[in-house]
Amino acid sequence: MGRIVLLSEALVNKIAAGEVVERPASVVKELCENAVDAGARTVRVLVEDGGLGRIEVRDDGHGMAPDDAVLCLERHATSKLKDVEGLFSIDTMGFRGEALPSIASVSRFSLATAEHGAEHGVRISMEGGTSTTVEDTAPLGGTVVEVRDLFFNVPARRKYMKQTSTELRHIEDAVVRLALAHPEVAFFLAHGDRQLFASPSNLGDPADRIAAVLGAAVRPHLLAIFERRLGLCVTGQVASPEYTLPNARGLFTFVNRRYVRDRGLNFAIGRAYAPLLPPGRQPVGVIFIELDPHAVDVNVHPQKMEVRFLDGRGVQDAVLGAVGRAVKAAPWLGSPAQSPFAQGPEAAHYALAVERFLDRARAQGEGEPRSAPFLLAEDAARKPAFGEARPDRNSGPSPGWFSTLHYLGELGRRFWVCEGYGGTLLVLDSHAALERVLLSRFTERLVHRLAGSAPEPASLFSRQVALTALAAQTVLERRQSFQLLGVELSPFGGSAVAVAGLPPELADAELTELLPQLSENLPPQDSVDSVEGLAPCLAVMACHAACLQTRLHSHDEVRALLVQLDGSTVHEGVLHGALVVLELPFLELVRRAEGKN
Repeated sequence: MGRIVLLSEALVNKIAAGEVVERPASVVKELCENAVDAGARTVRVLVEDGGLGRIEVRDDGHGMAPDDAVLCLERHATSKLKDVEGLFSIDTMGFRGEALPSIASVSRFSLATAEHGAEHGVRISMEGGTSTTVEDTAPLGGTVVEVRDLFFNVPARRKYMKQTSTELRHIEDAVVRLALAHPEVAFFLAHGDRQLFASPSNLGDPADRIAAVLGAAVRPHLLAIFERRLGLCVTGQVASPEYTLPNARGLFTFVNRRYVRDRGLNFAIGRAYAPLLPPGRQPVGVIFIELDPHAVDVNVHPQKMEVRFLDGRGVQDAVLGAVGRAVKAAPWLGSPAQSPFAQGPEAAHYALAVERFLDRARAQGEGEPRSAPFLLAEDAARKPAFGEARPDRNSGPSPGWFSTLHYLGELGRRFWVCEGYGGTLLVLDSHAALERVLLSRFTERLVHRLAGSAPEPASLFSRQVALTALAAQTVLERRQSFQLLGVELSPFGGSAVAVAGLPPELADAELTELLPQLSENLPPQDSVDSVEGLAPCLAVMACHAACLQTRLHSHDEVRALLVQLDGSTVHEGVLHGALVVLELPFLELVRRAEGKN
């Protein structure tokens, strides 16, 4: 008897579901994309229990005839792709015909649809991809898809779903990406009876939809971008370097109105902002790339979030040109006399020297562990001579080592240049140093709070913070955990949160960014709060507090911080782990000065 057999259709659908349906957000994404492809002008999404209990997507698109509705639940049945040639000129969101049967195979599924003007519609119900029932229903003039008990028949997949707030955040991300790409469509998202996102159709100013997604605070900072090249057009809105985020959640790139994640595009955007972004910050913007469908392959990944360009370098150059021109022409750069680095004829030479120094240092670290101090490029392959040992100071410096350093000055408002024992030249990352000191301080306070003793008092003030509905719900549900972190919260009505207490180091922090980040890093709600469980939150607090201390430090302040580094017991868990970014022994400096190889 042969060993090779054909898989059953039910098993094939479940395998496809493993690729297409990763979590509830995948279902929302696929169903909303189908609604957009169907010409909908309003899409309403209702979810319960983080999407695992119920997902309903209702649209006013053109609907389907009964025969088409039954056929659409067969694998590879689609109206968007006719032949092989069409695979190279795709202009719709979906095209494989796998989403609906894959979703139906791992849920209790129903679809009700009718064409506009039809006398009646059709309703199809399935359970786990089988037991199909078809019945007439009222003419809806659109389509309603309901998905209940997602992964009920795949318990291993359901077991690994995250907490409700995490799944809701992914669902919200899926909806807002489509909302940004299609401002002509109204999108509404609710969790139970709580509205999470609402944005009516908007064909006017594109910045209005961006503000609806990212918050009203971004609106005055948005700049229009435009670049047209042969067969390629780049448009959109980017925020000035005055408005940034500590992560990349505010950056959206679309190719032919399809949201994509592409390292090359992100690198080009980063290059455009590189001279202007503060340390640890990420740009914000919504960028649309329109090009011939033949010049891009979207059939690369099951989630269709990765693409392959025929001319990747040309696309990156166009994005770099569009973003760079808008950023560099903006008024915050001011006149040369207003620049903090332009204070004399030596300013240009200083800036060039800093750039060359950092470029040489950065080139050193390629291919080495991030935590290891690196050498200059031409020395990378040479074994250290006698007296040139380079211990890894980041992983475990000897006791009191930082206190022995002689501070020389600050470079580029970021790096501390120091002289070590025997004349060794050292460069420290001031941001990483401040993070370690602050993390130790925050950890000590948390230990006191968990023990019930009185920690250092929080700064007392009253501030109201406008969050998204989902973020406000999440942070208020975890008020007790926030209190252990020194953050006092209370509801203020709607999606606003009142902050009545905050660690003094975070008094000037951007709370619309800090609070959601802390909630994302909290341990699961059924876990006991502990130093270990809250460690990721402490690291986020330390990074935010360090970003606020961007001023130039005096010699006395730096020396005091170096002493505090030695007294700090926390050397792991910070967001920026590399503290010593360059260590060059004295003998190496002499060798270079004398021109010896």
